[in-house]
Amino acid sequence: MKAIKIFISSVQSEFANERVALCDYIRGDALLGKFFQPFIFEELPAENCSVPQAFLSEAAACDIYVGLLGDLYGYENEAGISPTEQEYDIVTLNKKHRLIFIKKTKTTARQDKEAAFIAKVEKLMVRKTFSSFEELRNAVYASLIRFLEEKEYLRLLPFDATFHHTATLNDIDDEKISLFVQMAEKKRGFPVAAGANTQTVLTHLDLLSEDERIANSALLLFGKQPQRFFVSSEVKCAQFYGNKITKPIPAYQVYRGTVFQLIDQAVDFVMSRIDARVGTREKSTQVDVDYELPLDAVTEAIVNAVTHRDYTSNGSVQVMLFKNRL
Repeated sequence: MKAIKIFISSVQSEFANERVALCDYIRGDALLGKFFQPFIFEELPAENCSVPQAFLSEAAACDIYVGLLGDLYGYENEAGISPTEQEYDIVTLNKKHRLIFIKKTKTTARQDKEAAFIAKVEKLMVRKTFSSFEELRNAVYASLIRFLEEKEYLRLLPFDATFHHTATLNDIDDEKISLFVQMAEKKRGFPVAAGANTQTVLTHLDLLSEDERIANSALLLFGKQPQRFFVSSEVKCAQFYGNKITKPIPAYQVYRGTVFQLIDQAVDFVMSRIDARVGTREKSTQVDVDYELPLDAVTEAIVNAVTHRDYTSNGSVQVMLFKNRL
């Protein structure tokens, strides 16, 4: 997955040690380091632009803004605004996720403009206070874990039952839902009547939350473009001349689509490339076809491979047909 960018903002001289230590902590933590990419201005290489342009550009591009506020307001531009407040304003304007941590201090030691800035922040959001780096580190850790849980990067439910954080009903194909209901009603007595809308069907299948978030499995089963959400949801099929993986490969296909489509395409790939004995119409108008491998067995194997795979893995399902085995 793409790294979540964190912009750490503060008066550099006041929080020089905390900035570096916090950045190193996030990168080095076994869990946080997998998800987050922290940034501090001290690490920015030389660029052909002004300092304000550089830090405001980084702030605007971040996913999470971490602001450390203390006693000092910092350097002021011509308008009398510090870089820290400019950064806060631009992430607020761009609706970034903001986390504010205020250092406990004597009120008399805090500069008036810093006190006014803190009051401005407190009107809009909840902030945490700290008196040591350990307290700051623990507070930042708790806030970042909560962010991961809210965005469902950390899942408490199985993958298929987890609701996707960006997908909407517009990503579900109504026609695929309708065809599913017709087949399920005919073959299994599905209780939802044909013609029911998409919300009704998904709700019955427990694939739609009360606030209309879509379950991952709904995207895999009925999505217009499942691979837009799960890139590795594909099946690679290859046929080999002998009993080993060697080139040239006579047939190779990469199939994409819903889970139903993946299974159908992969089964067709195998069954169209194995030996089959075709009967006669001596006793019936129907011609019996006896495949080298039973259709039911091939289908079951591919169904298991597609439905029981780890969809959080970057790997895809592979179906390999050799001369002596599947």
